[in-house]
Amino acid sequence: MKLIIAIIQPHRLEEVKKELYSVDVNLITVTEVLGHGRQKGVDEFYRGSKESGNLLRKIQLEIAVNENFVEPTIKAIIKGARTGKIGDGKIFVLDLPRCIRIRTGDEGPQAIG
Repeated sequence: MKLIIAIIQPHRLEEVKKELYSVDVNLITVTEVLGHGRQKGVDEFYRGSKESGNLLRKIQLEIAVNENFVEPTIKAIIKGARTGKIGDGKIFVLDLPRCIRIRTGDEGPQAIG
């Protein structure tokens, strides 16, 4: 099992979700976050407003997947998030040693779905 964390541009969220759904990845957690990478201090436009300073608005996705969904999930995120410009984001893949579904008590790959 893996936990995939992706940091993407806010305006690419709908496209990323569409791509994830197309590869049967439906269980995602979405969080609005602030941060910066190499582009620190660069002005951006978000919903028509100019954002400047060190911290830029981003979206963080957290997706727990079984091994056979790791590569399709990564490819879907890249396809949906890539604009070819600085600030497209990052993807982190972490080992997920344990997962428990609270409702049923299922553990491991069965808990992810």
